[in-house]
Amino acid sequence: MRCLELLSPARNKEIGIAAIDCGADAVYIAGPNFGARKDAGNSFEDIALLCEYAHKFGARVFVTFNISIRDDEVEELHHQMLQAQEAGADAFIVRDERIFEMKDITVPLHASTQCAIRDADRARHFEEIGSARIVLERELSLKTIRQICDSVNCEVEFFVHGALCVCYSGECRLSEYLNGRSADRGECIQACRSLYDLEDAEGNILVKNKALLSLKDYNLYSRLEELAEVGVISFKIEGRLKNASYVKNVVRAYSMALDDIVARHPDKYRRASLGVVRGGFEPNLEKTFNRGYTELFIDGKRGQWSSMNAPKSMGEEIGSVAGVRSTGRGTVDITVKLRKHDIRLANGDGFAFVSGGKITGFRGDKCEGTHIFAKSCDGLRKGTILFRNISAEFERMVENQLPRRELHASIYVQISGEYTLEISVASEDGREVRSTFRADVDSATDRERATAMLREQLSKRSGHYAFNVRDIDICTEGGDIPLLSASTINSIRRLLASDLDDIPCKAIPLALGKRLSEPSQDSTSLDAYKESYINAHEPAIGVKEPLMLSKYCIRYELGMCPRQRAESLGSSKRTVFSNDKQLFLRNNGKRLALHFDCTRCEMRVEKDLLHLKSD
Repeated sequence: MRCLELLSPARNKEIGIAAIDCGADAVYIAGPNFGARKDAGNSFEDIALLCEYAHKFGARVFVTFNISIRDDEVEELHHQMLQAQEAGADAFIVRDERIFEMKDITVPLHASTQCAIRDADRARHFEEIGSARIVLERELSLKTIRQICDSVNCEVEFFVHGALCVCYSGECRLSEYLNGRSADRGECIQACRSLYDLEDAEGNILVKNKALLSLKDYNLYSRLEELAEVGVISFKIEGRLKNASYVKNVVRAYSMALDDIVARHPDKYRRASLGVVRGGFEPNLEKTFNRGYTELFIDGKRGQWSSMNAPKSMGEEIGSVAGVRSTGRGTVDITVKLRKHDIRLANGDGFAFVSGGKITGFRGDKCEGTHIFAKSCDGLRKGTILFRNISAEFERMVENQLPRRELHASIYVQISGEYTLEISVASEDGREVRSTFRADVDSATDRERATAMLREQLSKRSGHYAFNVRDIDICTEGGDIPLLSASTINSIRRLLASDLDDIPCKAIPLALGKRLSEPSQDSTSLDAYKESYINAHEPAIGVKEPLMLSKYCIRYELGMCPRQRAESLGSSKRTVFSNDKQLFLRNNGKRLALHFDCTRCEMRVEKDLLHLKSD
């Protein structure tokens, strides 16, 4: 039987706990430094508290050390890894291969997506140096993922939801070039979401003021079972800068989807942590932040991946503006012609519209029927299409209707002698506590009623210990049933739950949840591999290290793909694509050169060296 793990981002301890409550089997979080999101650092005290909570349910906590490390930082990196290890971390997500040589780092090491694992050879390399898990690139097809899974014995993790980097593996130097902030150091400015002009070599503007490098968000909600079939064990959600509402909604949706797979294949799969999640809000992926959704290259086919018209979250289209009337004091009354009769507007809803090629957002301070009362909005006119990107009603539901995660427990009660109760409680992971209670009370005259009351009170939930009594067996032979009050039984229940909670939860072993091997001592073979890999993946044209290398192609998205045009003309005309003109992107006075490798179907973004010389 294989375990399926839902891996959630955690910006902080509170969001990590919320993710676990909503069904995450594991969370990943950064320490104070060395994480790929500089603004999402956490103290080791908070990480220890998160680990303590996660381990109550057999869930895991992974700490990220996945930026490019300078030589003068290795000592501090090592120190922080030891601190994270002491705090209870279950694994580290790493990028720098020097970490695999640290003998006192004993937790499993996961090779980050920044390690550019895109083929079987690369996967085997990281398995060979000691990776317990590899995190694959997102631009892969199911066929390639299967080939990789079949070639290694370590665990395989794959992203299934969230924002997409336009470049392979997040290996982007564009942010540093444009703003001096390195994405390799966790300081990405999201240059891919910026607005650009597209120019030809003569300076003609072909496209103006569009987010030409912006991709839709990833969504493989409907493809989880296929990924499990090819060998993926961990399903990862992106979003370590996202708020609690986003994480709770996405985690709950994907957790329910994995539960459904397990329910349909109980002999084949199980969840990687313990307990069940009950109640709470109904998740809806359309109600949370997204730029539109794409499955990217999972089917091995190129599609429309761009969100160039909406690099921010537009939300759902609700209708069009029927009229805008000033109410004085800088506020307006916006009348909306709703596209569906069942759309309900609520106070605090967030709205967005496009005007002059730009996205403008605003809050509805007050909403009544088809009327939105808000502060004045420049560019909002009759006929403007209106979107709702924040549903205040849904946000309140996510905030207030919290799901509850429960562990199953069984209780056995033996009543003997004069009011002696021997009670044992066993949790689903095999923990067990036993206690003996002496009741100095009268015997119950109604044995059946007293037994029923004992069963009822012992079966209640015990605060946030979250033990759900699945079975209770009460044996009354050989003793009188004491006449216990409800409060007394409740006290016994809470005491037992507390004792059980104090015992460390027994985590479910994954397929391979440890370091597989020591790093290879054959440095010659590893160096030879690295050299062969670099040679195989060097850009065929131009500089060795472009600002960005991407599977995404601007020409394809704009209907300018010469290969497509050539193929439409017939095989005899397919060479036409080699003669297409040079294209450029311009942003804040800087010009970027675009190079297209049609053989590999890749796009490179580079510094425009000629433009730099002319400046």
